[in-house]
Amino acid sequence: MLRASVVVFPGSNCDRDIQVALESVTGFPVKMVWHGDASVPASDVIVLPGGFSYGDYLRCGAMAAHSPIMRDVIAKAKAGTPVLGICNGFQVLCESGLLPGVLMRNASLKFICRDVWLRVDNDKTMFTKCYRKDQVIRLPIAHAEGNYFADEATLDQLESEGRVVFRYSTEGGEATPEANPNGAQRNIAGICDKSGRILGLMPHPERLFELALGGADGRRMIESMLLSTLEAA
Repeated sequence: MLRASVVVFPGSNCDRDIQVALESVTGFPVKMVWHGDASVPASDVIVLPGGFSYGDYLRCGAMAAHSPIMRDVIAKAKAGTPVLGICNGFQVLCESGLLPGVLMRNASLKFICRDVWLRVDNDKTMFTKCYRKDQVIRLPIAHAEGNYFADEATLDQLESEGRVVFRYSTEGGEATPEANPNGAQRNIAGICDKSGRILGLMPHPERLFELALGGADGRRMIESMLLSTLEAA
């Protein structure tokens, strides 16, 4: 069984998408948790969905990071509960300090909505064990602030610890400047914490989880979560 909770902020617009994907793949109901609540139910994974929380005022994810529910999300994450942040959820993870760095305006200064190729650089996390290292997958992006930035020391640490999980690449798996849609440093599309239990990524796995949607490369992320939970039981 996978007990998943999805946090809903004012402005979330992918909360139902990830709920449908999780329930369709796992067969288990998902708890939807309002941002103003004081606590998250006991969960095997907490998901911070995509969208435009609080209208992206101040900085993307900055206000959401200080919402009432995030105090418990942060506490549970530090105690070992896995957390997945997708797009705006990745921004919230960075703004709350659960992941390093920040998501800046795209280098083009334009909103980008299209499919991209990603190379799986770490297949050891609970979210990626159903992928293969160096596997190239296709997922959609839809963001104006996906340009990952951190200082060189932080980037080097992420690289040395294997915490760069997904990287923008060509279809052949090369992380070239041309394959980078937003200017993210080192083509970084997703990172994790040291434990591998907190993952943030800009692309949307929930938008390509079955062939009827045009592709199923996102499905294995959900299958990875389910498998990890079953193995830990």
